[in-house]
Amino acid sequence: MKSKSLRDPGDASDPIGSAYLVREYGLELVQPLPVQSEVGSRRRTVHGAGHRREVYQESVRPGPSPAAHLTFMLKHEGVHLEMLARLFERMNPAELAAWVRAEPTGRYARRTGFLYEWLTRHRLPVDDGVVRGNYVDALDADEMLVASTAIPVARWRVRDNMPGTSDFCPTVRLTPAVREALRLDLAGALGREEAEFGAEVLRRSAVWMTLRESRSSFQIEGEEDQLTRVQRFAAVMEMRTGAGEIPLDAEALAALQRGILGERTTLPSFGLRRSSVFVGQTLNFENVVHYVAPHWQDVPPMLEGLRTFIARTAGADAVVRAAVASFAFVYIHPLADGNGRVHRFLINDVLRRDGAFHAPLILPLSSLITEHAAERAGYDAALEVFSRPLMRRYAERYGFTREPEEQPDGVMSNFRFDAYDDAKAAWRFLDLTDHVAYTAGLLDRTIRQEMHAQASFFRGLGRARAAVKEIIEGPDADVDAIIRSAHENGGMRSGKLARRFPALQDDATWASVAAAVAAALADDSPPAPA
Repeated sequence: MKSKSLRDPGDASDPIGSAYLVREYGLELVQPLPVQSEVGSRRRTVHGAGHRREVYQESVRPGPSPAAHLTFMLKHEGVHLEMLARLFERMNPAELAAWVRAEPTGRYARRTGFLYEWLTRHRLPVDDGVVRGNYVDALDADEMLVASTAIPVARWRVRDNMPGTSDFCPTVRLTPAVREALRLDLAGALGREEAEFGAEVLRRSAVWMTLRESRSSFQIEGEEDQLTRVQRFAAVMEMRTGAGEIPLDAEALAALQRGILGERTTLPSFGLRRSSVFVGQTLNFENVVHYVAPHWQDVPPMLEGLRTFIARTAGADAVVRAAVASFAFVYIHPLADGNGRVHRFLINDVLRRDGAFHAPLILPLSSLITEHAAERAGYDAALEVFSRPLMRRYAERYGFTREPEEQPDGVMSNFRFDAYDDAKAAWRFLDLTDHVAYTAGLLDRTIRQEMHAQASFFRGLGRARAAVKEIIEGPDADVDAIIRSAHENGGMRSGKLARRFPALQDDATWASVAAAVAAALADDSPPAPA
């Protein structure tokens, strides 16, 4: 390990803690440090978008060793797993071992020793029984989401409360935005809707919203709206949400993918991909890459890490777990096709498993995203929290060959990426803090706006049906068609409707129908698309 003066006169700043270690070891991170510390003339905190800068006075400067800066980081800044994984690849393990032997009771030395072995899967040259002292947590539960039950590791006198595995461990920092998300009471919000509209209206709305969620999910994917495909996904949402084991193993995902895509697909087979994959689009016959997914060989252990996260965080906030499961899945991108739909399915799936709501309710998240430009922009921005810095970091490391080649799963691809190993530390240790805050806001707006509007319409529809049937008899489907036409045409009678229902050709009858519909729907939202 190289030694170097802590202060370089040519530096624009005087970093300490993790920022110092990043500079000292030449680490290139995909995910920026959420906290960057430095020494300055006076103590202050500068908040930025998704990060903060802490300026300390000279008296706080750590000593001239990596151990001192690691201690400062663990004490004041928190754990950044990608940064530590890259750091431990470059540090001399003998120096870390010497620190542990010099401070056998030191909580920060022991935590570092544990994290080194957990991240690298290499054993430090420290004999068992060297460390002493009370057990300490690997992660600070006041600062990060941790496992619900910790496992004591006698070698380090550390409680292993890591929420995932060393193959895949997403992290969530308990920022003010996340703490606000933890206050979201989904059950209370849905209870208020039921109190206003009644259980039967909510139930009928839920049936419609399941189909609506399916339609909107295809719109997000930019795919043509075909009824059979919409019905397939609606059936998946209805039948599989919250049922059985969480679908994160190869067999369950293959069945889920088959249910979503149907048998008529260009895919050679269903299940986990064994081919390279990217997310992008074609503009002027040129491929534009928005995101590169992990190597297919890393997908199974990463999914197992995500399953471990779900198991180890049992009892934690349902919104946090749903956000992590869904966004982690889409970044792993384990399927050759259908990842986006499974990603959005998982939000409802985890929430229902955790008892945030019960069948047959489906929260129509996709509907909100597709019907409001600002919501679509917010969804894209959430995905770009990780994808954008990843692509900046590896902008020169991907490309396309002239001819596609058959991949192990039979997929033909000409995409090439030569930085899978270097990017692995970022994929393995996703920071999904911003995604939790985004998901909580999306859920809150979905209930207050989309579900409220839909229930309001169904309540008004019930009133309108009753009023119209006082004027003209007919089955619900016919009456609903009359109501929809009257509402959408501002009370004007369409020729098509009059030809379909001759009784409405009478002006007085139509006037009565139009007035009844207007009165019934006066305080409610417009009907959903046919």
